[in-house]
Amino acid sequence: MKTSKKRIYYLWSAAVLALALAGCGKKTPLDPDNPVSLTVWHYYNGSQQAAFDSLVEEFNDTEGREKGIYVQSYSQGSVSDLESAVRDSIEGKVGADPMPDIFSSYADTAYEIEQAGALANLSDYLSKEELEPFVDSYIEEGRIASDGSLRIFPTAKSTEIMMINKTDWEPFAEATGTTLEDLKTMEGVTAAAKAYYEWTDSQTPEVAGDGKAFYGRDAVANYFIIGMEQLGVEIFQVENGQVTLNVPREELHRLWENYYVPMVKGYFGAYGSFRSDDVKTGEILAYTGSTSSAMYFPNQVELDDKSYAIDYIVMTAPVFEGGRSYAVQQGAGMVVSKSDEKHEYAAVEFLKWFTQAENNLQFGCVSGYLPVLKEANSTEKLKQVIEAEELTVAPKTYDCLTTIFQEMDGLTLYTNKSFAGGSGARKVLEYHLADQAAEDRGEIITAMEQGKSLEEASKDYVTEEAFEAWYQSFCDALKTAAGK
Repeated sequence: MKTSKKRIYYLWSAAVLALALAGCGKKTPLDPDNPVSLTVWHYYNGSQQAAFDSLVEEFNDTEGREKGIYVQSYSQGSVSDLESAVRDSIEGKVGADPMPDIFSSYADTAYEIEQAGALANLSDYLSKEELEPFVDSYIEEGRIASDGSLRIFPTAKSTEIMMINKTDWEPFAEATGTTLEDLKTMEGVTAAAKAYYEWTDSQTPEVAGDGKAFYGRDAVANYFIIGMEQLGVEIFQVENGQVTLNVPREELHRLWENYYVPMVKGYFGAYGSFRSDDVKTGEILAYTGSTSSAMYFPNQVELDDKSYAIDYIVMTAPVFEGGRSYAVQQGAGMVVSKSDEKHEYAAVEFLKWFTQAENNLQFGCVSGYLPVLKEANSTEKLKQVIEAEELTVAPKTYDCLTTIFQEMDGLTLYTNKSFAGGSGARKVLEYHLADQAAEDRGEIITAMEQGKSLEEASKDYVTEEAFEAWYQSFCDALKTAAGK
């Protein structure tokens, strides 16, 4: 990362700003001669952690030094590790580290911590004019306090894309006439997956029922939340912290028949921890996942007896036929622990610096996360930063970001509001149908091994009676989780 000229510029501009503030009488609790030290906990690892740490170092050497702020960042491992560490700190468990000044948090977790009174009110430190440059929906997501004040500072966001193994897609597409246009709807993906299963099954006529899955998806909860939004239904409707569950049978039937049915029939698949793992092992050809997963899309397929290089295609995530162009808004923001004015003020100053377009895009170039300022969500701005900072950007990450930037005006990004029991309710969306599909697929495979055809083995699992049994169980589980 080229930083020398940039650091000189920051020192010069910070000095000018300091003189200007002194002239207009604006007060700051910071003292450059007595710097305040801040700790940041996050869940970044690998190249994402390296990129974040590099930006922290740059802040410390420039604006932080000028204003009297020194930031130290620590990865806590995974998201769940971070959440556990924060909860242990709040509860004062033996051996727990003190609460950090800043930490990464998803909205549901932040809502729980806000209910405990442990988060700083960021609205005390940010004017309306300072919030205006941010993507509106990112700011609204952070207004989780009962009075609507800001508690989550948006720092890096993501949405979902579809990535495809282009190398293996092309012979299938040519043989069957399936097109990329077909993959723009969920129904089209389901039809393509069925065609792929049958096409691969036909490659070995001596072995019946050995077709391969075409598609998988990460985050099944997103499939429910965004799928229902595309169909005009807000599954979690939240007002004043109270949730109303909207679970209409007709719309949920469409989700069931475009996830559960192709899963139990083997048209869709989920084998490894993430669907990018399944592309690598040749189990599937395409998946829907986070923009931040682009860096993990494999460069080759590794089979038991051979490996070969693959190319890729990036597309926007499919939408239900006739549905609205909704896409998930996700990604943790940063929250500030309630402490004293000096630490809270300093924390906000760091977060404002980190989310400046140039800095945020530098992080996004490595992480695949979307920047949070309106002006930064453009291919032109991305190119400017890459050139100015002489950045080396992975083509997959670049293509992923630019694909979303090009479609941003036509997309509505959505995330549900937080509510008590939200984490448990989301887990129902994530696992209830997926676990049922995995269990039932196992039984169907056993029946096929005993000589039944796919249609014979699966027929009892895809009936209206089967849907109705799942639907009632799902609704009961969701009501229990949400405390209804």
